[in-house]
Amino acid sequence: MKLKELQKILKLKLVTKITNTDRKIRGGYASDLLSWVMAHAKENDVWITIQSHQNIVAVASLLNLAAIIVAENVNIEENTLKKAEEENIPIYSSERSVYEICGILYNTLSKESK
Repeated sequence: MKLKELQKILKLKLVTKITNTDRKIRGGYASDLLSWVMAHAKENDVWITIQSHQNIVAVASLLNLAAIIVAENVNIEENTLKKAEEENIPIYSSERSVYEICGILYNTLSKESK
């Protein structure tokens, strides 16, 4: 599944301006502890978090994650968005909880792999 398809399914708001939404995603990972994400998320995953500081972009870039979804309408810092655009990491915003996003993502990807 491509990011632009996931955006429609989850009703996400793309908050970065310069980004590639044609990228394919492998799966998802949810955590707010950056070191835990670095140890467990996989390349091409979508990362679901409530963190919004600039360090999330560094982690996503290091792991070559497909995108970051910031849940629960958390305000995303402007310097985070600027850094994400420089690194070509799409950041999405959602009013949904992390729990809801994970459930929908899991069910969608499970159906796709059958």
